[in-house]
Amino acid sequence: MFIVKHRSIFFTLSAVIVLGSIFAMVAYGFNFGIDFKGGSLLEVQYTNVARPDIATVQAELGTTGVSNAQISPVNTDSYDIKALEISQDQKNTVVAALSVNGAVVNVTQFTSIGPSVGAELANKAYLAIAVVILCIVLFIMFAFRRLKNSLNYGLATIIALAHDVIIPTGVYIAWIHFHNGEIDLLFVTALLAILGYSVHDTIVVFDRVRENLLKRGGSATGEAFEEVVGASVNQTFGRSINTSLTIFLVLLALYFVGGQTTHNFAFVLLIGVITGTYSSIFVASPLLVTLEGWRNKGKK
Repeated sequence: MFIVKHRSIFFTLSAVIVLGSIFAMVAYGFNFGIDFKGGSLLEVQYTNVARPDIATVQAELGTTGVSNAQISPVNTDSYDIKALEISQDQKNTVVAALSVNGAVVNVTQFTSIGPSVGAELANKAYLAIAVVILCIVLFIMFAFRRLKNSLNYGLATIIALAHDVIIPTGVYIAWIHFHNGEIDLLFVTALLAILGYSVHDTIVVFDRVRENLLKRGGSATGEAFEEVVGASVNQTFGRSINTSLTIFLVLLALYFVGGQTTHNFAFVLLIGVITGTYSSIFVASPLLVTLEGWRNKGKK
């Protein structure tokens, strides 16, 4: 009952974090990668000498006409070089420029994406997120159709999902601003995974609310409804924390032990698991009580 009774505290905390995340989006902007803007990815590997530092590679690239390149280390012997579209001739020039002092440089990956393809991928990413959210809300409303206030479950879910998308996005944008990263398709994949996890955790609590309400005849109002939601949160609290903790530990291992390519992906999921667990317990369920209170006031 403590969580539901003092829900204004948790609503305020969520509002502050959401506003901070929105501020990060506005202040730092969305640094889209070549998946969305178009461009080229060239991965080179040094096989016979130690990999030079990034400043040296940047200086050598400057002599080839490839400007504004983003250089990221991969493992201990390779670099990812992302830039505007690199032609085949420029690729050969870059490899030749990096092959200094007897270094043998192998091209392990070379990919180019045109601007029109990047724009199409961006539109599909937005559409995928919107469709997932819509389908989740419709499913929630269908699953709880036996309850008189089934619309409130859908509204609470969509608010919680928006909460769970905005916060990881804002945190990630701030993160890549200071760590030289970008938004790619793996980030979109992470957001979709977060949506799935978040709604799964929310449904567990909502389903217990439904079970407890059905024991009372399918409805309850005022303090009775608040009591049912509070009891349901208490009954599922341990399960939610334990489930989230196991996922968190796996993602933590992926973050520290996984390769460079999954580093940012694991980071977004870590933030998403924390946010999703918090929202299902401290936002979505107490929000049901608030929405029910507004509905009852509207009838008077």
